[in-house]
Amino acid sequence: MAAFPFSAIVGQDEMKLAILVAAVDPAVGGVLVFGDRGTGKSTAVRALAALLPKIRAVDGCVYGCDPTPGTPSCDCCAPLKAAGQPKSVQRPVPVVDLPLGATEDRVVGALDLERALAQGVKAFEPGLLARANRGFLYIDEVNLLEDHLVDLLIDVAASGQNMVERDGLSVRHPARFVLVGSGNPEEGELRPQLLDRFGLAVEVSTPTELALRVEVVKRRDAFERDVDAFLAKWRAEDERIRRRIVAARKRLPAVEVPDAMLARAAQLCMALGTDGLRGELALVRAARALAAYDGHSAVNESHLRRMAAPALRHRLRRNPLDEAGSGTRVARAVDELFAQAA
Repeated sequence: MAAFPFSAIVGQDEMKLAILVAAVDPAVGGVLVFGDRGTGKSTAVRALAALLPKIRAVDGCVYGCDPTPGTPSCDCCAPLKAAGQPKSVQRPVPVVDLPLGATEDRVVGALDLERALAQGVKAFEPGLLARANRGFLYIDEVNLLEDHLVDLLIDVAASGQNMVERDGLSVRHPARFVLVGSGNPEEGELRPQLLDRFGLAVEVSTPTELALRVEVVKRRDAFERDVDAFLAKWRAEDERIRRRIVAARKRLPAVEVPDAMLARAAQLCMALGTDGLRGELALVRAARALAAYDGHSAVNESHLRRMAAPALRHRLRRNPLDEAGSGTRVARAVDELFAQAA
């Protein structure tokens, strides 16, 4: 079945903005979506991936390596690219689900037992990380993921490569993807090591407005009753978003971050007491990507304000004297900081 149109998703503006920013600049890091079940988390990810322009990949490469010279390659594509431009094909942006019960072999890849037994050949069978290269890796209930898989994902997300050395095999291949995790905070906390690796974190909730809930049901029902007619209705709006993403990717390298905005980002992180410098980096990268998406040549206060909560809410320490939620604490600090600056 076709993916639900991204532009037809009702509400959840912060979630949609966060994954749009991550699509413009994957270096922002992954997106963590915490909230109620049935609020469109996986729908939004699949809708955005379907909306994105197709990618060029080396023909026949199981990892979907980029044929452009100088880009990361697997062991098979590297010599082809060195010898000249290899044959390429157009592929949709991959969206790969990582189920909670997945074994490590299924995630990273392992020895192809069928070929080993039938032909006596040691061959590598790629895993989910190979399929997700240059796309999205989606983990539902990420807070329930087994610890050893969490450690593995941290390593791969940091390096952009998956290296497998087992059963006499030694394989290295690119594994660059936007990690999108969703979950319900009532079912368990996310390990701090993985939590800090997500560039952005958003909170979603069940709509409380009657009109909004009715509109969600109407659109979903219309989509399921006549998929083609519904897609046609929203095709123009989806195409407009696609053009904005493509233009933003081209504009991104030229977008400047003035020193004053860097100072604002650092001041905000100091006021909130975030550990390390990942908060500033995530906020600046997200603000730059948002500026590119908005068609601006430089980051301004509006971009910092809009990305402050997604970039910083999951990096705050617990304050037993402050019962406000993390998003509220970030919003309060932003208002105080920019009021002082004004």
